[in-house]
Amino acid sequence: MKSVKICLALIVIITLSTLSCTTVPVTGRRQLNLIPAQTMLSMSYQQYSQFVQSNKLSTDQAATKRVKDVGLRIQQAVERYFAENGMGYKMREYDWEFNLIESEDVNAWCMPGGKVVIYTGILPYTQNEDGLGVVMGHEIAHAVAAHGNERMSQMLAVQFGGIALAVALSQKPKETQNLWMAAFGLGAQVGLLLPYSRLHEYEADRLGLTFVAMAGYDPDEAVRFWERMSQKNKGGKPPEFISTHPSDYKRIANIKSLIPKVMPYYNEAKQ
Repeated sequence: MKSVKICLALIVIITLSTLSCTTVPVTGRRQLNLIPAQTMLSMSYQQYSQFVQSNKLSTDQAATKRVKDVGLRIQQAVERYFAENGMGYKMREYDWEFNLIESEDVNAWCMPGGKVVIYTGILPYTQNEDGLGVVMGHEIAHAVAAHGNERMSQMLAVQFGGIALAVALSQKPKETQNLWMAAFGLGAQVGLLLPYSRLHEYEADRLGLTFVAMAGYDPDEAVRFWERMSQKNKGGKPPEFISTHPSDYKRIANIKSLIPKVMPYYNEAKQ
């Protein structure tokens, strides 16, 4: 019975993929997006507002300023990248915001529309502005590549047969909320669609490193950051950030192969 359900889910995804595809601005890959961008933004702002109201903002003024300053530089790099590649219109609806949340969780995320949250628990692993830029660049890359929309669409197709998000929200609000939390790594179940995660991570690494370099942060710090996270992963239960962003030797080797491609941006930014 379980195999039948899986087969039906795959049929739904394949069928919807032919009807509701968009193109990833990074790689040109075709992706399934069932949810209109405006709907994603509206839900993002609502969920983000609820999250900020129910979680404690850091009182560390220096760390908070660092998060906002690094975030602004990454934001400017993103906007420049999209403008230079004829996609500046995609940034018009973004309402950027960067917040530092007081939490021991080793985590960070970016919702559609540029709503970025860094947890204080990840700061010992970022260690410096370059490391913080690496995390922000990577998370923002997930957002601008519409990975959240894609994961939500995939999960809607698997769990609800591809019904519209508005219908899912009205008929199964709790389940839909869990899908959103899972898609953006906000604390619910993660890794529901593992076959897609590696592809998303490669795209986010590739585009994120570009943003990091364009902002004038050292791309080599990405290797050091993920090595530190890998060591953390050996200590038992992996932190949430590792769960949603698998870190292994292949991943780090791939990042090393990407660095020479983005170094011209970094060298230009440092001139």
